[in-house]
Amino acid sequence: MGDVKHYQNSAEAIKKIREIAESTNIGMLCTNLTEMPISTCPMATQKVEDDGEIWFLSGKDSSHNRDIKKDERVQLIYANPGSSSFLSLYGTAEVSHDRQKIDEMWTNLAKVWFPEGKEDPNLSLICVKPEEGYYWDTKTNKMIAFLQMAVSVVTGKMADGGIEGKLKP
Repeated sequence: MGDVKHYQNSAEAIKKIREIAESTNIGMLCTNLTEMPISTCPMATQKVEDDGEIWFLSGKDSSHNRDIKKDERVQLIYANPGSSSFLSLYGTAEVSHDRQKIDEMWTNLAKVWFPEGKEDPNLSLICVKPEEGYYWDTKTNKMIAFLQMAVSVVTGKMADGGIEGKLKP
């Protein structure tokens, strides 16, 4: 069993969110949380702000934009198996058309989805404001964690290489 560390301090929680979200970069945005199946789509993280807000570029005509306009509650899931770090966030989202923020968030890679660039009429932003979350991470680097698991298999003793806890931004 791993250690449990809860981040109740906002600055520490946001630091942990940034660490996992930016290392993973792609998050699964879940919308329409009251209906099954839940709508889920991969989104490239543009930025994690100092206050914990997470920004994404999005198509105005997308189903997740429509879902957010009906119900702002969202779940955001990041998984980085390579570094054994995982993050689940619950919060609210809003769709924005702020030109200044679009300029700030724009990357040339986004042209794949928005061929007309920053002026693409279908371009919008989604801002997720986390309210709470949970993370799973390793205490050590990947190689040490792998060796600890191997030793655990051989000895039959449970490995203690993980750390997990609640986040409250």
